[in-house]
Amino acid sequence: MLSRRNVRIKIMQVLYAAQRQERHDLRAIRSHYTLMVKRSFELYLQNLLILQRCCEYAKQDLATRNAKFRPSAEDKAFRATLATNPAVQSLSNNKELSRLYDRYNTRTLIDADQIKQLYRDFLGTEAYAAYAAQEEPSPADTTKVLLALYKWLQGEELFLTMVEDHFPLWTEDKSLVVGAMKKTIKALPAGDDFYQEYESTSESVSEFGEVLLTFVVDANDQLLTRIKSVLQNWDAERVAIIDMILLKMAIAEFLEFDNIPPQVTLNEYLDISKLYSTDKSKDFLNGVLDKLLKELREEGLVR
Repeated sequence: MLSRRNVRIKIMQVLYAAQRQERHDLRAIRSHYTLMVKRSFELYLQNLLILQRCCEYAKQDLATRNAKFRPSAEDKAFRATLATNPAVQSLSNNKELSRLYDRYNTRTLIDADQIKQLYRDFLGTEAYAAYAAQEEPSPADTTKVLLALYKWLQGEELFLTMVEDHFPLWTEDKSLVVGAMKKTIKALPAGDDFYQEYESTSESVSEFGEVLLTFVVDANDQLLTRIKSVLQNWDAERVAIIDMILLKMAIAEFLEFDNIPPQVTLNEYLDISKLYSTDKSKDFLNGVLDKLLKELREEGLVR
């Protein structure tokens, strides 16, 4: 689920935390990185369960309407299609997914009253009205309403409260999780092990991320020496912490990953600096990395 950019950002955050806490033990730093990766998957599971529970509440709604002594015409006409369609049923009946929720304690991250309120509010939307009006909704109709539901949820304060209560920094992974959720919805009905695609055991996490993190930690002093050599009129201690971390990561990537074009690496770190550092960081990093890359090429260490 995690792209190389997501991984770079997580490594930057892990290194920043380690420096602030004056933690240098590689094992502890790698453990923190593993936890950060795991939290992204937990966030995906929570989003999926919220969507699933909102749909499943239609069954309880139907039972409540049927139990009324004097049901209205609307009550009599109501169908729990939001819960009984094959797409949602493939989640509800997925035993492997249920065990996964247990393993990650995902159900403890969901508030039943908030789910009930979200469900009721969604029933007032045009997207739901159009879906409910279908006598026999097609798979495409179901996909459309589920995508509409998830998009609607992202704008609801209740949803944001439920997410942020457990994942205060969820905005860091928002685009990642939203993309994974959209892909999941479009692929429904789901197979038993569909979630494995998102469990973050990818090449980006291990073969790229773990190697990059280890290199930066192990070669910290050497990387710092290289950076100091090109800091004209700058004291290394005056460089912003995030900027110094990004410089070390970029050099490490230049040296360790010859399958990634240096210009791609350079552009990636400049883009990250625009999001996480100061207004002047992009130009500063560009100048320093350009000099360092020239040196590395002259030494034959980078193509």
